[in-house]
Amino acid sequence: MSHFIDLNSDLGESFGNYTLGMDADVLDHVTSANVACGWHAGDPLIMDATVRMCKEKGVAVGAHPGYPDLMGFGRRKMAVNPDEARTYMTYQLGALQAFCQQHGVELQHMKLHGAFYNMACVTPELADAVLDGLQAVNPKIRAMVLSGSYMAQEAVRRGIPVIQEVFADRGYTDNGTLVPRTEAGAFVKDPQEALERVLMMVTDGKVVTNTGKTIDIVADSVCVHGDNPEAIAFTKYIREGLTKAGVVVANFQSR
Repeated sequence: MSHFIDLNSDLGESFGNYTLGMDADVLDHVTSANVACGWHAGDPLIMDATVRMCKEKGVAVGAHPGYPDLMGFGRRKMAVNPDEARTYMTYQLGALQAFCQQHGVELQHMKLHGAFYNMACVTPELADAVLDGLQAVNPKIRAMVLSGSYMAQEAVRRGIPVIQEVFADRGYTDNGTLVPRTEAGAFVKDPQEALERVLMMVTDGKVVTNTGKTIDIVADSVCVHGDNPEAIAFTKYIREGLTKAGVVVANFQSR
């Protein structure tokens, strides 16, 4: 039995005079890109250039909506009501979809950013509003969501195509959420350890948590990062290791 996995990374996070990340290099190793939509990062010129690069390199494009929090890079919790969450989706998805149409590429998926992502995973009314916005814009866009989360289950119930996401370089708690960045065990820094964890998630559907417990997990796409040379090498190592193990690395548009 062949195993398939998508590799995704958060890109297009430069804006104005500020350059963040190493997008051109990352795109040589991933199969899907989550493109910032201008609120936590990114701007129209960067969105345009990133979608163009994705097309040139055969990388699928996804929208990466965040909170309107440029100063905090979208990582600060905000008190957002359902109507706000829904319209945030409409606004940001619509903007990136326009650039995709301009370049003749399909918008493959939507993945929330930062605090928006984390809060929607555990707040049903927020997740519902996000999915309402997604369906209103384009019900064919896949929802890339934390594996096993309420949002994943609700998207399946609604008939929304779902990509369940796991992380190569992050630790997991016993309930399947990510260990907070401020706590011990939040990050996996050794490439070989990360590869072994990813292979376990992809081939066995299991992951070892920060307490040593083994839990079930569904891995459709693995998030990797590429904001510095070490991260690029880490991502390259993961992809090469997956290929050597016989795992087919591909996005959902090329299967």
